[in-house]
Amino acid sequence: MQHAWLQRDGDVVTVMRDGHPQSAVSLGNPEYLEFEYVQHLALAIDALCRPGPLRVTHIGGGGLTLPRWIAHTRPGSPQIVLEPDQHLTDLVRAQLPLPRGHRIRVRAQTGEEGMAALRDASADVVVLDAFVDGRVPSGLTTVEWLGEVRRVLADGGFLLANIGDGPGLRYAARVLAGVLEVLGAAAVIGLHEVLKSRRFGNAVVIGSCRPLDLHDLRWAAARAHVPTGVLGADEVGRRVAQARPFVAADAEPSPVPPPAQLGPGRRRYRM
Repeated sequence: MQHAWLQRDGDVVTVMRDGHPQSAVSLGNPEYLEFEYVQHLALAIDALCRPGPLRVTHIGGGGLTLPRWIAHTRPGSPQIVLEPDQHLTDLVRAQLPLPRGHRIRVRAQTGEEGMAALRDASADVVVLDAFVDGRVPSGLTTVEWLGEVRRVLADGGFLLANIGDGPGLRYAARVLAGVLEVLGAAAVIGLHEVLKSRRFGNAVVIGSCRPLDLHDLRWAAARAHVPTGVLGADEVGRRVAQARPFVAADAEPSPVPPPAQLGPGRRRYRM
């Protein structure tokens, strides 16, 4: 059983889960994004998606940091959050209330059962940001689950998957191989030191059924407040050359983070 609680530092509240920093929320400024990978998710959404409201499905809720940001920057966006930890959801709703007029709906379901229940072509973006004990659950990186993602994505939609991995990014390479097999196009955004295999960290895998135009994303990454890189088709192709996609029969969770890095990477930054 997972246990969740809150830590406060001024107006920033960190959601802790089994001792791991799970997400950070500023009630006074929904554009405040503390964790580096959340910044990368936000950069990808702004660079790849059309202006205006988006239909977004989130796998993993936590403090609802990214849904709050989307509600603020793209008012009117209908969002579904699949978060099986009802205690966590109740805690967040009680202590970190959502803004008026939001269209965020939290369902007490896992990513597997929740995706299976969604309508075809009902999401412009699917965000995978789910961790149990610091690891992405095994069932959320298989070609079978990615098939559900493809079914739920609207034409021209995007998958954004936050993957924790060690030097070499071997686990992420298998996820990328699955994304390429099921969706057809893939890219990665992350910290330079993670993409260059210098340390354990978070890489955001991007997938789409259409070819990815990464010009605006590269431009945004070059101007990010943290050193950020983007891997396009050629580099992704090299990374997955020897990688096998995960299937249900051999699925496994992402690697265990080293003790000093349990939980997402974080660096204070205001978008």
